[in-house]
Amino acid sequence: MSLRLPAWILVAASLAAAPAYATIAVVLNSGDESISIVDTATFKEVARRPIGKEPHHLMKTPDDRYLIVANAASNELVFLDPATGNEIRRLPNISDPYQIGFSPDQKWLVSASNRLDRIDLYDAKEFKLVKRLPAPKVPSHIAFDQASRFAFVTLQESDEVVAIDLATHEIVWKMKTGKQPAGIWMTPDDRHLLVGITGEKYVEVIDWRERKLVKKLMTGQGAHNFLPVGDGRHVLLSNRIANTVSVIDQQTLDVKESFTVPGGPDCMEISKDGKQLWVTSRWARQVVVLDLGTKKIITTIPVGKSPHGIFLKDHAPRR
Repeated sequence: MSLRLPAWILVAASLAAAPAYATIAVVLNSGDESISIVDTATFKEVARRPIGKEPHHLMKTPDDRYLIVANAASNELVFLDPATGNEIRRLPNISDPYQIGFSPDQKWLVSASNRLDRIDLYDAKEFKLVKRLPAPKVPSHIAFDQASRFAFVTLQESDEVVAIDLATHEIVWKMKTGKQPAGIWMTPDDRHLLVGITGEKYVEVIDWRERKLVKKLMTGQGAHNFLPVGDGRHVLLSNRIANTVSVIDQQTLDVKESFTVPGGPDCMEISKDGKQLWVTSRWARQVVVLDLGTKKIITTIPVGKSPHGIFLKDHAPRR
């Protein structure tokens, strides 16, 4: 007579048996439906696991318990243990979550459905769909104001930024931008939106209350995605075609410097001590690790096809 163990026991046993590493990086290989687990001490990929179709972006839950991977083509969210990268559970029927974002007040989860030209609003506690908003064409990245009144989403193929009133669940305005807006970031003073214009070589600085362009920051061709340095003042921008990363001063609204990162730099992470920058190379199947002090490459780490999102268990502050 065979003994069938409950599923939760099997999951718990597999997690307990998994190798333990002091700290890890999780890399989304959007082109081959997998994640890479990298030991940050040795710079080695220690595991590659199937995850689902087109994992593009990832973020921690507001309570820091889970790391969520958004699988756009398989229409689901996968919850991982952020310390190990092991899968905890899956949430199906989340339609085309290309990019996701929690509002600062933790009430709303906003999902940009890149392929289906719409933006979905979910109750962040229950993950229940509240409103589906048509948003042609190709909604991409998401930002919020500090009061959680508005969500701002870039539309890559209609060259616009839209503002969604989170209280009324309606799009309240649209604003034209340069060609193919992608990454979007709110400055710490809540005054300006920074928008990476991927079809050009600059960042647009937008006064979102007045809905007007303040200035253009020349960075590099394929201006794409943002990551705060952690000092409350500077933010990084990846320039995917120029193969550079730019440092932007959010107080003076100037570009301080740019440095080389090969392979189509996309998403970024900074180590907790602020010394290392980890960058996914979309076109080179690798992660590039740089010394942030010298801007020199420490190493490159082979991963899967078209690496996109990246998460470090021990990372710098998100500010």
